[in-house]
Parts: sequence; structure tokens; C-alpha cells
Amino acid sequence: MTLTSYGTLAEAIWPRVGVWPQDAIRNLVLIAGFTIFVAFFAQIAVRLPWTTVPITGQTFAVLVTGGALGAWRGASSLSLYMLLGMVGIPVFAPGSGATSGGWDVHLILPWSGSAGLPLEVSGFGYIVGFIFAAGIVGYLAERHWDRKPWILLGMFLGNVVLYIPGTLWLAYLLATDWVHPAAGKPLGELITGSGTWDKVLIGGVYPFIVGDFMKLFLASLVLPAAWSLVQIRGPRK
Repeated sequence: MTLTSYGTLAEAIWPRVGVWPQDAIRNLVLIAGFTIFVAFFAQIAVRLPWTTVPITGQTFAVLVTGGALGAWRGASSLSLYMLLGMVGIPVFAPGSGATSGGWDVHLILPWSGSAGLPLEVSGFGYIVGFIFAAGIVGYLAERHWDRKPWILLGMFLGNVVLYIPGTLWLAYLLATDWVHPAAGKPLGELITGSGTWDKVLIGGVYPFIVGDFMKLFLASLVLPAAWSLVQIRGPRK
């Protein structure tokens, strides 16, 4: 088979064998493996004093996950990531800088992940957005966008999509005077700005724009580079 016969990078590296139990196990391993990949990059976090949503490496990992796995596996991997955090496994990014009153940078180790249900995590909307972002990037990857010049556009679309539930959730928490469980204060007091949407933009959009462009650009380089390596060695038989 040629590389164009494969829908995703994962299929070129680890092709299906056409036997249900083996293929099901393969899918589960891929989904779980990339869930760990996202959790790992969640540990790269910069916590800011004026917002409860940290800057993390998750966006990069989410875009790569979608591009490598395709739509349904990518979305499933991020759904598993969300569910693990909801049941108390500390896979989410470290807690917000608002509770510490200053800047903080955490680079992977020691593990300092967090967990929580929606009303315990101010950035939970972005975690939901990860699912849609991975699904969209995966859908485009299945149509070979990850091997073509417009991959950057695909990564950009995926990145934009994750902001929608993220900002809507933040706006809801601000409008309802949600009290941050760790800080013990209403969210509106922890994010600077005047008015709900001004606070949403300051706390949930502006701090991430430059970093997200860097991460989506990096992700747009990683996938074609991986395909190039597969091209050199040939797809796995």
C-alpha cells in the first residue's frame, strides 16, 4: 500500500489487520496512549496572576492527537482525558495562579496535575473544546490535510473551535458569580476587567493567542515531519 492509501498517521505506523479483537485492542491502545500524551503536556503550565486559566502545552498535544489518530479516535482520546479528570485522576493542568497570587511556571515534573467536575474547574470549557478540536483536526487529517500545505489552516480551525466552549463556560461562571473552590472568592474578583465579556477576553483569550499560534505552528510541522519519516522507512506492513 502507498502512503496515500492510509487515512491517518496512526494507520500508516500501525495498520489494521482486519481481525476484530486485534483491531479493537489497537484502537484502545492508541486512544489511551494519546490521552497520556495530552496529560503529559498539560504539566507544562504557566500560571498567571490575573486569570484562573493557565497557559499549557495541551493545545499542541490536542492538535497532534487529532492529526495522528483521525476524527473518532482523536475525539475519543480527549473524551477519555476529560472523564479521567472528572473521576479524580490528576490529568488536568496544575491549579490556577490566581490562588497563589503570582506567576508560576511548572515544567512536567514533579507531577502536579489537577482533577475535578465542571463546577470545580474554571477552564473546564476548554477541556470540552479539546474534544471538538481533536475531532475537527482528525477529520481534516483523514482527508490528507496533514500532508498538504494547508495543514496550518486546519490546525488554526481546530484551535478556534476549542475557544467556543471555553469562553462560553467562563462567561457562565462569571455571570453566576461562581466561587473558585481553591481561592474561596467569586471568579469575577480573580480576573481583571470590567464586565463579563471583558473579563472573558482578558482571562480566557488574550493571554493565549501568541502561545497558541506558536503551538499550532509547531503541530503543523510535527505531523508532516512524521509522515516524511514514514515515507523514508515505508509504512508498516
